[in-house]
Amino acid sequence: MADVQKEIDALQAIVSGLSAQSYGHRIQGLVFGSKGLTALASKYAAHAEEEMGWVEKFANRILDLGGKVKIEATPETKVYDDIVEYLKSEKKVSEDGIALVMSMMPCFDGDLVAYEDMKAYLLDEDEDLQETNQDLELIELIGLQNWLMLKLRGSDSSATE
Repeated sequence: MADVQKEIDALQAIVSGLSAQSYGHRIQGLVFGSKGLTALASKYAAHAEEEMGWVEKFANRILDLGGKVKIEATPETKVYDDIVEYLKSEKKVSEDGIALVMSMMPCFDGDLVAYEDMKAYLLDEDEDLQETNQDLELIELIGLQNWLMLKLRGSDSSATE
């Protein structure tokens, strides 16, 4: 392996970022749930759980490499009442996160396990980004109220009928 410490540092940055993102999704889901948007509440609770799964995977890799996992302070994150503002923020977070992880990929060149895990994570994040883009486009196409009605019924915007 090339530079194990550099790889551990990159993994730790991802662990810290995903931990914060998971917490943010959990809180945002509570906000949506309080407004009666149960499908959105469930969606973001599931995102939080999924992200914690990635945190565990990457934290375990740090331990496998002989590193120590840190629990770092979560930066302040805005909580949104406006779903469109939130989706736009999610889009930016996803785009920035994908770009950051892509820039880190060379750190994992010598570690097939971490490299493959990062590829799988990036594919998952791209899928989430595409879903957010689809939601924003659908809101633009049918209007926020109609989109919210889909969410109130628990419909998925990507479902076909």
